[in-house]
Amino acid sequence: MAKAFASQGDMTEKKISFTEVGEGLYAFTAEGDPNSGVIIGDESVMIIEAQATPRLAKKVIECVRSVTDKPISHVVLTHYHAVRVLGASAYGADQIIMSDTARAMVVERGQEDWDSEFQRFPRLFEGHESIPGLTWPTTTFSESMTVYLGNRRVDIMHLGRAHTAGDAVIWVPDQEVMFTGDIVEYHSACYCGDGHFSDWGETLGNIASFQPRSIAPGRGDALVGPEMVEAAIRNTSDFVMSTYAPAARVAARGGTLKEAWDAVRAACDPKFADYAIYEHCLPFNVARAYDEARGLDTPRIWTAERDLKMWEELQG
Repeated sequence: MAKAFASQGDMTEKKISFTEVGEGLYAFTAEGDPNSGVIIGDESVMIIEAQATPRLAKKVIECVRSVTDKPISHVVLTHYHAVRVLGASAYGADQIIMSDTARAMVVERGQEDWDSEFQRFPRLFEGHESIPGLTWPTTTFSESMTVYLGNRRVDIMHLGRAHTAGDAVIWVPDQEVMFTGDIVEYHSACYCGDGHFSDWGETLGNIASFQPRSIAPGRGDALVGPEMVEAAIRNTSDFVMSTYAPAARVAARGGTLKEAWDAVRAACDPKFADYAIYEHCLPFNVARAYDEARGLDTPRIWTAERDLKMWEELQG
């Protein structure tokens, strides 16, 4: 029997957790589904990651309202992927923030990504008819910017390429807590289909240099305490390099994409096969690793058509 494409077969509702990762700081998590973050300031709230639809965003808002009635003033989007950004309209925030590079990627490939992700993961697009269109930032930054939520300082930074070229992290210095988006994951596969393998390790090192007390990762449980943070950063690095190195060896000898797939499976299955969305991510990860190893610095744009062709080539 053919394996269901990507996550089309995953229709099981996930249990939501809302975990305090610092004073007035929360991670909204759901068993490997995309996470969101919450930063409560003196007079208003900042949301990190919008979810895929306004309907799903309302689940985040319900959690926010369980701890504060302050208005939501800012939404920060760590990158351009549809499952992260298309729910932004639900929050009614005056400011929607992305990096310059992330905005450029919305221009270049935002609609293609929306169509692609909708096909890959229909459950995450519950209420998709409520999406008003592509999400555009009101504010962008190049390397860093600072927002003050009253007296609470929030630093938004680009620390290097990893999950995408335009990744942002959010640092709350008064609690030494970081929201990393999909640069760091916890017991969930990294999606590397638009990634930069050769840069990812250095970017993780830049995150580690802040010595965060806690991290709200892109997927998986909140990382509370330095030991859990360090373990997750090491594990993410291992996942990325365990994917790239076998594919690069195959590419170096002129091997095929299918040979790279077999090599990556042999290296990664024993360590990561039980991770959330592992089977979903693996074909896209191998395809990107193989491309990067052959000198394609800019990830090729995924389209709904390209997705299916690649999946059939590797899974067939």
